[in-house]
Amino acid sequence: MTGQYGDSTRSVKAVASEHVPGQPIASPPVPVSAYHLSADESEPLDSYGRSSNPTWRQLESALAALEGATTALSFGSGMAAITAVLRVLAGPGTALVVPADGYYQVRRYAAEYLAPLGVDVREVSAADMCEAAGSADVVLAETPINPTLDVVDLHRLAMTCRSRGATLVVDNTASTPLGQQPLSLGADLVVASATKALSGHGDLLAGYVAGNHPEHMAAVERERLLAGAILGPFEAWLALRSLGSAGLRVERQCHNAMAMALMLREHPVVRSVRYPGLPDDPAHQVACHQMKRFGGLVSFELADADAVHRLVARSNLLVAATSFGGIHTSLDRRARWGDPVPAGFARMSLGIEDTDDLVSDVATALG
Repeated sequence: MTGQYGDSTRSVKAVASEHVPGQPIASPPVPVSAYHLSADESEPLDSYGRSSNPTWRQLESALAALEGATTALSFGSGMAAITAVLRVLAGPGTALVVPADGYYQVRRYAAEYLAPLGVDVREVSAADMCEAAGSADVVLAETPINPTLDVVDLHRLAMTCRSRGATLVVDNTASTPLGQQPLSLGADLVVASATKALSGHGDLLAGYVAGNHPEHMAAVERERLLAGAILGPFEAWLALRSLGSAGLRVERQCHNAMAMALMLREHPVVRSVRYPGLPDDPAHQVACHQMKRFGGLVSFELADADAVHRLVARSNLLVAATSFGGIHTSLDRRARWGDPVPAGFARMSLGIEDTDDLVSDVATALG
């Protein structure tokens, strides 16, 4: 029966502590930098705060359960998780494919830090990812792509990588493990920012890596130990606390996203709309095959930058913010960050407000 649980049940069970009478149901954080050592000098489970923490382990166990992984490792941010994986996998002389139309900081890191070390960095659009994987050693795919919301066919990409012997890493931030399971589709590793929908309250930064290959995960854990890109115990506790309600929040966010996409598609001032859940979206067919839910992000284009700013100013519910996945609906004009999109292109992250209130507010604010 366990494999048939719904996402809210899975989320609650993932964060549940052991059923021990007299012990707290919600585990407290363990803020510690050093532990008592014994005379037995074999390496203990806990010795120093940079190498291990009980609160990490509970969070990592929950993340692994949700991703369908044997192991997960927490990091201080999503970028810390991604860069640790890239440092482990992409050495001098390797060919690395990164999304040309995905999160811009990944491209910057690859170009500024990996390329000078002798890594052959190739920026490839979502549409060309499968073809480019045929001559790569490491492929980092992001799907749905942030912010255009194109979808990469993960099963096809995994088959291409496997035939080449390439390692496939999938950024699952936009979808979350409640919307998509990259490991089950053939990915070797999953990376994600838990800052977004999994934590969902805009009060912490966190990232993680999940996988089923012991050698990959051991190498990433060693990199985390040496580089020190760890998650603080309080942040781990906040993420663990938030994870229990992720099923409810993601379900409402996805419901709101579909309703908003349908309204925006019909609004006369909106030039175009992207949402994988729309039947006429270019990514819909692939999304239906690999996504359980279509996510809480909607992208659309208005006339220009001023039109985006006016929308936020006129709305009673929209928050101008660059992160996404929170309980508040937010809007971000992506060209301001250097994304190769039109000036009036906006990414909306749907929150958990009542659907009718939210759609009515945005429709009125659009004019």
